[in-house]
Amino acid sequence: MSRNFYFIGIAFFGMINGIFNQLALIFTLLYVQLLAGPLLFGSLSLTLMFASLMVSTATVILGGIPAAIYERVTGASESTDASLWIWLAGTALLALPATGNFLKIGL
Repeated sequence: MSRNFYFIGIAFFGMINGIFNQLALIFTLLYVQLLAGPLLFGSLSLTLMFASLMVSTATVILGGIPAAIYERVTGASESTDASLWIWLAGTALLALPATGNFLKIGL
C-alpha cells in the first residue's frame, strides 16, 4: 500500500478525534483560553478551532510514539509498512472515544 494512504488515514483519525472528542476538546479549550485567548482576540470560536487543532495534533503525535519505539527497537532508518500500521492503529485507538459522535453526527 502506498505511504500516502497511511498518512491520509492518520490525518483522518486525528481530525475525527479533534472535532468529535468532546471531553478532550473541553479540557483543551480551558487551557487554550488561558494561554492563547488574547492572541486570538478573545474570540470563543477561534479559540475552539485552535483547541480542536491542538487535540488533532496531540492525537497524531501520541499515536506515533509506539511506531517510533518500534523503529528504534528494530533499528530501522526510516518508516516501514509495519511502523506505519502501528502509527495508524495508535491514532485509531486514540480516536475511539470520538467515533460514536462521528457516526451519529457525521461530517
